[in-house]
Amino acid sequence: MPDLNRFVSANAPMLFVLLWSTGYLGAKYGLPYAEPFTLLFLRFVLALVLLAPLVMWLRPAMAMSGRERGHLMVSGLLLHGVYLGGVFAAIKLGLSAGLTALIVGAQPLLTSLAAPLLFGERPGARHWAGIGLGFGGITLILGGGADAGFALPALLAAVAALFGITAGTLYQKRFCTRHDLLAVTVHQYLPTVALFGIAALLFETREVAWTAQFVAALLWLALALSLGAILLLTWLIKHGEAARVSSLFYLVPPVTAIEAWLLFGEPLGWLKVAGIALVALGVWLVMRQKPRAAAG
Repeated sequence: MPDLNRFVSANAPMLFVLLWSTGYLGAKYGLPYAEPFTLLFLRFVLALVLLAPLVMWLRPAMAMSGRERGHLMVSGLLLHGVYLGGVFAAIKLGLSAGLTALIVGAQPLLTSLAAPLLFGERPGARHWAGIGLGFGGITLILGGGADAGFALPALLAAVAALFGITAGTLYQKRFCTRHDLLAVTVHQYLPTVALFGIAALLFETREVAWTAQFVAALLWLALALSLGAILLLTWLIKHGEAARVSSLFYLVPPVTAIEAWLLFGEPLGWLKVAGIALVALGVWLVMRQKPRAAAG
């Protein structure tokens, strides 16, 4: 299947960004009908149900040591549990979506700082210029909509989401690249379901309004995000440098801004357009830069 591999290699970054960016839209459609942890619990249960026939059909290699299973589960708790739980909790506790996205948007910068220590990646000047342009673009896009008023628990939840997605990306690159994509996903989702189930039991009423809009949002979050986007992210982490993969997250807020403008009529002023251009230029610089091996 060389043609399929070439297609995935060439298009995986943009497909990932397009799918991942719709997560905010799916949440916007679904959250009026269910509380955050309840919605996330249902999303990952459905994702596991949908994964079952794929696993039976493709029969990925599931044999591994207990230590390897533990690594996969830890990466899942970081990538899905801490990150998504932190984002949803921050917004529920009163932090604006814009400020939450801006805080989590520092993820590529943190990953670029940590990658040289963990993997021997030495980003060059072009990479750092791209990181700076990307962060500046995100600030332009979200700065006008960020609300200065927030409670400390909401801020801590957003910071937890930032460290969750950063640590999860680095941890998966370090310990979880040897296994089949489906095997990785199944082992990551099992503890995530347990985490969100416990959180929903402890902190929420677990009431759900099963409207057509909620069902559509739930199906999209499970199919497009928890299957499509996550499998693409796992493939990208396995085949790309950690810092370059993380730079793709800079593209998510601007793509989401364009989608919200098209679907909901949310304003897209010249500052946002300028920010989108800066982000695109920054990511282009990062993706063109080949990290050098660290000396020694």
